[in-house]
Amino acid sequence: MYHRPQYQIIKNRIEEPRKFIQVIMGPRQVGKTTVIRQVLNDLNHPYAFFSADNIPVSQKAWLSECWEAARMKMKSQCLNDIVLIIDEVQKIAEWSEAVKKEWDYDSWHGLNIKLILLGSSRVMLEKGLADSLMGRYEEIRMGHWSFNELSDAFGISLEDYIYYGSYPGAATLIKDPERWQAYISGAIVDATINKDILIDSPVGKPALLRQTFELGASYSGEILSLTKMVGALQDTGNTTTISGYLNLLKDSGLIAGLQKYANDEARKRASIPKLQVFNNALKTITLPYSRKTVRSSPMIWGRVFESAIGAHIINYGFTSRYETGYWRDGKYEVDFVIKYKDRIAGIEVKSNNKSTTGGLEEFRRRFNPYRTLVVGDGGLMPVDFLSMNPLELLT
Repeated sequence: MYHRPQYQIIKNRIEEPRKFIQVIMGPRQVGKTTVIRQVLNDLNHPYAFFSADNIPVSQKAWLSECWEAARMKMKSQCLNDIVLIIDEVQKIAEWSEAVKKEWDYDSWHGLNIKLILLGSSRVMLEKGLADSLMGRYEEIRMGHWSFNELSDAFGISLEDYIYYGSYPGAATLIKDPERWQAYISGAIVDATINKDILIDSPVGKPALLRQTFELGASYSGEILSLTKMVGALQDTGNTTTISGYLNLLKDSGLIAGLQKYANDEARKRASIPKLQVFNNALKTITLPYSRKTVRSSPMIWGRVFESAIGAHIINYGFTSRYETGYWRDGKYEVDFVIKYKDRIAGIEVKSNNKSTTGGLEEFRRRFNPYRTLVVGDGGLMPVDFLSMNPLELLT
């Protein structure tokens, strides 16, 4: 059975004496629950697992009931310790206050209940953690699967990774395109929008949110102004609404609007966004073409290829905590700019249909980056770039 890198981290922390709440966060269908089960099965450790996925938001007492069940199991089986896992905890109203109360009760009474919280809404989790649980937790971030992981686990080729993306649950479905597309649309997009975003956040126009996702995903890897997005959408809205919806989609691990790199924060915020999916499957399900047609068209394949490189970059940005943007000024453009602490790197993606603009040279002249890199024709091979953490460019 394949183990993601987080497997060993979680295993080590469960084996440690009780110290911190472990918070595992990441988008849907990346294996958060699976890795927990792998660890607990291999350790043969007693545990109690609960999911808030279908629990009404108002059921605040439900969390206390989970704790009581774990405490009763400890007592009835004479256990020295137990692992309590609560999945999608952010769905319960005022969850962080309830968790703080129960965690502190266990600490005061010497109850060795090791707590693991899982969630697919990073912002909802982090807000609750910051409000009530400062100093009591550690984060373990799980992003989308890398090319190396998907290749090792399922034997996926580079071209299939670029086109079909990296959801492990869909890897065995790629020979049946309709079934694959139904899985991505239902288990990923619909579930994230309906179960995560619409339940957790006030959204005035759900249909417009869905349209924003579909338009943004179809333009992944491209710069598109909010004004043009508003004009292209069927439902009425304004740039402020669309910007807010893009933030919700980013926080849920679907699509981001990358900001232009600039030394001045105000200019960053006022910039036209570059749209970028976190997983390339989210782009290709919007294409009205077959894989064969996409691969045979240099222009369409070039856009899919650049989107796949961007997905790799922002996905690692989530787990490695670096910032991702782009840079453009007139005819000069750099596809992606990553920033970690005081260092920046510029990354240009070259497919066989893309001509050079001299963007990297101008970027080097203006900003003196720590490193610049071309991925694709005339530069680092795509398979090599997709096999590395882009943070390596800044360390």
